[in-house]
Amino acid sequence: MSDIQAEVPGDRRVRVHIDQERHDSPNPTTGAALYALAGIHEGLDLFREVEGDREDEPIARTEREIRLVQDEHFHSGKDRKYRIIVNLEEKIVDRRVLTFREVVKIAFPDVKDGPGVVYTVTYKKAAGPQREGTLAEGQHVEVKNGTIFSVTRTDKS
Repeated sequence: MSDIQAEVPGDRRVRVHIDQERHDSPNPTTGAALYALAGIHEGLDLFREVEGDREDEPIARTEREIRLVQDEHFHSGKDRKYRIIVNLEEKIVDRRVLTFREVVKIAFPDVKDGPGVVYTVTYKKAAGPQREGTLAEGQHVEVKNGTIFSVTRTDKS
C-alpha cells in the first residue's frame, strides 16, 4: 500500500496529521481518541488548524464526537495553565477539562466526605458549548482563563 491513500467512499478511516506525523483515524472519532492516537500527554492541548486569520480550534480531551476531513492537520500546544475562580479564590489548573469531583476537590481540598454530604457546583464563563450551568456528579466542563465556579457543601446529618 502506498503512503498516499485515496479516500474510498464509505471508508470510515481518514488520514490526519498530528504534530507533523501521519496517523490513520476512524471517522468520526473523539477528542480523547485523537490525544491517545498521537500520544499527547496530560498538560498539553490539541488544536485543529484552521485557515485564515482565526485562532486554531482547541480539541477537548473528551468523548464528544469529532468529524474529520482527509489530511486535516492538528498540533499540540505547549503546557498550559488556566486561571479559574473557585468560591471567590483564584486557582491555577493545568487541564482544560475539569470533572465535577476535581472542582469539588479544588474547593474543599481537606474535607472528608460523609454519607450525608452533598455538593452543588455551578459555573459561568466556561469555554465549552455550554458556557454556564450546574455541574453534576459524573459530568465535566471545559474551562478557560476566568471560568468561575461556586461550590457549596451541605451535610444532611
